[in-house]
Amino acid sequence: MRRSIILFFLLLLHTKALAFSAFVVEDIRLEGLRRISAGTVFNYLPVKVGSRFSKDEAGATISALFKTGFFKDIRLEREGNVLVVRVIERPAISKITFKGNTDIETENLIDVVKNIGFAQGRVFNRSLLEKVELVLQRQYFNLGKYGVRIKSTSTKLSRNRVAVEIDISEGIIARIKQINFVGNKSVSDEELLDEMKSSTTGWFSFFTQNDQYSSLQLAADKEALHSYYLDRGHINSNIDSIQVSITPDKKEVYLTINITEGDKYTVSEVKLVGNLIVDEAELLKKMTLKPGSVYSRKALSRSREAILERIGDEGYYFANLNPAREIDSENKTVALSLFVDPGKRIYVRRINFYGNTKTRDEVLRREMRQMEGAWISTKEVKRSLTRLERLNYFEEVTVDAQRVPNATDIVDVNYTVVERPSGNLMAGVGYSQTGGVLFNASIIQDNFLGSGKRVGIRFNNSQINTVYSFSYFNPYTTIDGVSRGFNVFYRTTDAEEANLSRYTTDMYGTVLNYGLPLTEFNSLRVGAAFDNTKLHSTAVSAQEVFDFIEANGDNYNSYRLTSSWRHDTRNRALFPDRGMLQSVYAEVALPFSDLSYYKVSYRQQWLYPLIKDYTLSLKGQVAFGDGYGDDEHLPFFKNYTAGGPRTVRGFRENTLGPLDSNRLPLGGEFKVVGNAEVILPVPFTKKIRSFRLSAFLDVGNVYGAHEDFDASELRYSTGLSAIWLTPVGVLTFSLAKPLNKKEDDQVESFQFTIGTTFNW
Repeated sequence: MRRSIILFFLLLLHTKALAFSAFVVEDIRLEGLRRISAGTVFNYLPVKVGSRFSKDEAGATISALFKTGFFKDIRLEREGNVLVVRVIERPAISKITFKGNTDIETENLIDVVKNIGFAQGRVFNRSLLEKVELVLQRQYFNLGKYGVRIKSTSTKLSRNRVAVEIDISEGIIARIKQINFVGNKSVSDEELLDEMKSSTTGWFSFFTQNDQYSSLQLAADKEALHSYYLDRGHINSNIDSIQVSITPDKKEVYLTINITEGDKYTVSEVKLVGNLIVDEAELLKKMTLKPGSVYSRKALSRSREAILERIGDEGYYFANLNPAREIDSENKTVALSLFVDPGKRIYVRRINFYGNTKTRDEVLRREMRQMEGAWISTKEVKRSLTRLERLNYFEEVTVDAQRVPNATDIVDVNYTVVERPSGNLMAGVGYSQTGGVLFNASIIQDNFLGSGKRVGIRFNNSQINTVYSFSYFNPYTTIDGVSRGFNVFYRTTDAEEANLSRYTTDMYGTVLNYGLPLTEFNSLRVGAAFDNTKLHSTAVSAQEVFDFIEANGDNYNSYRLTSSWRHDTRNRALFPDRGMLQSVYAEVALPFSDLSYYKVSYRQQWLYPLIKDYTLSLKGQVAFGDGYGDDEHLPFFKNYTAGGPRTVRGFRENTLGPLDSNRLPLGGEFKVVGNAEVILPVPFTKKIRSFRLSAFLDVGNVYGAHEDFDASELRYSTGLSAIWLTPVGVLTFSLAKPLNKKEDDQVESFQFTIGTTFNW
């Protein structure tokens, strides 16, 4: 209303400058334009040359030009039959500067104000600048910063320009003081709070920042709460509103969430309708919703995906399944009818690979389980994707099926990869608590010349050992996937530096092995090895070392046969989050070796996705070794050890189990180790595959030659672990608390291995 009154008086003022009787406009002259083109003004003028011009047209002309926002003054004059339009332009925005912003990037703020027409080069308008302040304030409110203060200033410049400076005092983020639920009857407050990422201040809020108010996060929490009810049968539930109350100092907020639960519904009937392709009984087994079960939207969605995937295995890759619900409000039941439309059976014309600039096409193609020319199978497409991920050559692998132009039943399957560095030439210095300072140099190529073969030359030198080695591995020696590898090495070891008994060994040898694929998930590996070990005692070695040398000498040749079976359904070799790994390993030193012994071990890992981004990992190992023939026991320098980052964290590495006569760890012939971990989402980041954070419970110990297994001797620890995969190796950190430390145990709460390198 105020703006309309001002415009009325402006029109009255400016039309008084034009005292005339109506006339026919022979020409129009524009005066005062500096930056705005004449063509732009003529586009807005309602009067044209040759038209009749009166006071009514004058008012319309001035109104039209003012509405453009380009001018702060407009006057109309008549010279003969020429209409003269005199204007004074508003200044242009020469520069916009933001100060004080840290939580929102300047580029993002520029985009926000640009969306409402305030940008460099645009006409400066004071009222629009006030709107800019309100819009920016709302941006910070969305982040929970209700104490934000925004002040804008404009400075006149030459050539009718202004510079705008926006000074922002962001303040602090308001913390959530309390969350109240109203209307929840069948679900407790605690259950609902578990579904929300927003929370009141807790022990880990400093890291997770979950107590910071955010309107965007609150909107996501609202949807999460609604989904929670829909997954528990409340099909008519609704999150009616969320009220936000702010304390006077704007530092804390109180949330009140109003809920309508509605009744809980169960499933009365499930039926499949349409062209099912697959036997109905088989498809119904894919349904997790059964008659009598509580209705769940999530369960229906998962059942739908499982059925479509099964139908997709038969080539109907673009099948549709549309569920229909028949709701009985009186009996509180839902009858489900799932309409299957398989469409056409789809065939694969080509399989294409993109992004593999280093890796040869054949290396990827040999991992394919989906074949060209065959009908497409959802299972085989996904399995092929998993096999590419397990190569460890790629940061990311994605797949899509693209229809071939002018064909309704033919697709190209396209795999796109993002390659990771698969090899490098490096030298460096590292450190670990057990090994001390580590010097290393290596040429390692996991994907040698893009061929998929692994070649490595290594040199490592630490307080524990010095290692020289050359290794080679070809995963496809034959087209059927028979692998072959060998390793030649020389190693010296100071056992005392590894927290073990006082002795040293010099060892050299070679290993040759072959891998045989048995099924898609099972493989067998067999090998032969030779090594020579020179055992050295010291003046302060334990009596066990002296006795062994006296009985067997100090130089041993060993000829060994090795064999292992492996069952692996994990989705990735590095940082998997689902699947299972089982392996059995056996080795035996042949009778004509200087020492006769054998070793057998069983390992397993089971990974199961839990809610959201959490994964449960269960791992275990049981291992046993012994001598045979004239050798009654396993050579002590072949003993199993436990304790440290790889077994039972919180206990010093290799220190669990039997002690020698000097009260130093000697290792044992029987080993039991178990581990339960909950893999946690990494705070402040999106899901990444190069870093893993977990909470763990470790258990384990080793037992000597004359000891029976005693569960009371198992050691337990719990804590947090972080693993970071870097281009130069794996960095591990753990903070652990032993739960049943005994008198002779050596503990180490914080354990780490860190390496830094520089590339040649």
